[in-house]
Amino acid sequence: MSVSVSPLAPKSYPAMPAIDGVRMATAAAGIKYKNRTDVLLMVFDRPASVAGVFTRSKCPSAPVDFCRANLPHGVARAVVVNSGNANAFTGLKGKAATTLTAKSAAEAVGCGENEVYLASTGVIGEPLDATKFAGVLGSMQTEATGDFWTEAAKAIMTTDTYPKVATRTAEIDGVKVTINGIAKGAGMIAPDMATMLSFVVTDAAIDPHVLQVLLAQGVGPTFNAVTVDSDTSTSDTLLLFATGAAADQGQRKIEKPDDPHLDAFRAALNDLLKDLALQVVRDGEGARKMVAVTITGAESDLSAKRIALSVANSPLVKTAVAGEDANWGRVVMAVGKAGEPADRDRLAIWFGDVRVAVNGERDPAYSEEATTAVMEQEDIAIRVDLGLGDGTATVWTCDLTKEYVAINGDYRS
Repeated sequence: MSVSVSPLAPKSYPAMPAIDGVRMATAAAGIKYKNRTDVLLMVFDRPASVAGVFTRSKCPSAPVDFCRANLPHGVARAVVVNSGNANAFTGLKGKAATTLTAKSAAEAVGCGENEVYLASTGVIGEPLDATKFAGVLGSMQTEATGDFWTEAAKAIMTTDTYPKVATRTAEIDGVKVTINGIAKGAGMIAPDMATMLSFVVTDAAIDPHVLQVLLAQGVGPTFNAVTVDSDTSTSDTLLLFATGAAADQGQRKIEKPDDPHLDAFRAALNDLLKDLALQVVRDGEGARKMVAVTITGAESDLSAKRIALSVANSPLVKTAVAGEDANWGRVVMAVGKAGEPADRDRLAIWFGDVRVAVNGERDPAYSEEATTAVMEQEDIAIRVDLGLGDGTATVWTCDLTKEYVAINGDYRS
């Protein structure tokens, strides 16, 4: 099924600089898709620090199990990603596929299998024929180049309508470092780990333990604050690598998470994670509108987050947005069902900058014309103030359209 590019897609893409210490290549192995690349190999010529966060699904894919087992080693030399098949719910065949892929990658790159990381995305329950790309990894390693980020992003797409890339710079100890990231995801997107797949690389010299702390903190308000359809993938994987090449320019290796020299890097990393996460939402299957749901006045930030997700995940709220209907009654419903403290008679609700309800009832100055104008925009802000405390949270989602049903109604065909 051909899908046109999302109307919420970026109008332009950043120039993605090469990062010293990492090279990439893609190949068309014909795993599911025809006439497009579907395998990505990332090679680290020197051992890179690695950190990762993964799906909380109790039915994770074989590659997620594989990465979790390798992560304590803290070192990466290669990453192999395929699209078109998730290698999830594939039993012993799934484990055999990861074993073969890791062995092939280790031979191609010249490293240990515990320095290889794998990710797969696509159909669940279909055995993955790893021989299709195991044989091409050797030539890919030879061809791999640093200037290949956008092509890498294209190779890992499934129902995505555009490649997702982002880049940032920061200074550590007066040395400029770069952070590049790619992501894929359009459906089956919900916390925890909403990205499905994302790979971020920096040339900074940072200890694996420190990277893990940075990543764990960074996903909360970014990848774990987006939802397309409330469904958490079996395959969600976000890996962060630090090649350490900036040490050649004099950057002292960061070995403590609270090192003040990390402040600018942490801010840049979090900004990049948010950029990628929002690109995923803006490519939500069939999406025509982006929605930011902000809850204020909750009893706690956690309570606010849960209520925001209740609103953002509501099919009734999302279909109202698709129909450009400022149906704030559906927002009230979603707040009330969240199971969190709320007082009906203190609720105030805004669509954009238009207050539609206050003190538990329709705003006396309510204007259908003004709210309709808000709902006709591509980017819509919904805010609810509970009037109970200081808790706040923002969650991003998209509308729910007929196209979403069409895309997922024949996903396997």
